[in-house]
Amino acid sequence: MEQASAALAKTEYFECERLALEALNTAFEAGDFERMARIVLPLQEARRQKRLEALECSTVIRLNEADQELLQEDEQVEAGCYLFEPLLVGADGRDLRERANQQGVPVLVVVREPRTSVGEWPIVMIGPQTVRTKVRPPGRKDEDEVTVEWMQNASEALGDAAIMRVDTSRDASDQVGQLLDFLGTCPEHEKLHQALEAACRAAMKEAAAKAAKKAS
Repeated sequence: MEQASAALAKTEYFECERLALEALNTAFEAGDFERMARIVLPLQEARRQKRLEALECSTVIRLNEADQELLQEDEQVEAGCYLFEPLLVGADGRDLRERANQQGVPVLVVVREPRTSVGEWPIVMIGPQTVRTKVRPPGRKDEDEVTVEWMQNASEALGDAAIMRVDTSRDASDQVGQLLDFLGTCPEHEKLHQALEAACRAAMKEAAAKAAKKAS
């Protein structure tokens, strides 16, 4: 965690993210919710900066099944926003995002499925969990221009859908595990980071209450 904070101070956002994730998973395995809550902060900031860098490119790259050469593992990824369109699927978007991270390239990825009968675009991302929701397309036709603002809003909508799927009737410690999985699917979403931090602090209180009850 200290190394992640140092990397963040040096604006080494990809290194900060890698170290913070390693620390976060180690703390989760140890049931150390206090450290998890602290680790989320540099992780969230590093990802915010990466997202801003991708958005600042002001470039939306639309990919479909005809763009297979750009999806090859040895292809250099260009910074910017990527909209994956049918017949490409959620796994294609996930793979490009992971490759971009390995190359140290900031990207924002949205994967859409075929337009519904009522004119909406289903969007999806896969990871530890699969998350889907529906959004309004940027125009009446699928070939209408997709803006950076639309991409940002679509990404937000997907993360919002992930938060709605958390089972708040379960113990906070269980919610921590759920949120960690959803964050692995929607890493750009700031509110997911905030929800994870809050769940970690709630889990700390639950654990303290159980320990006090047992001691009495």
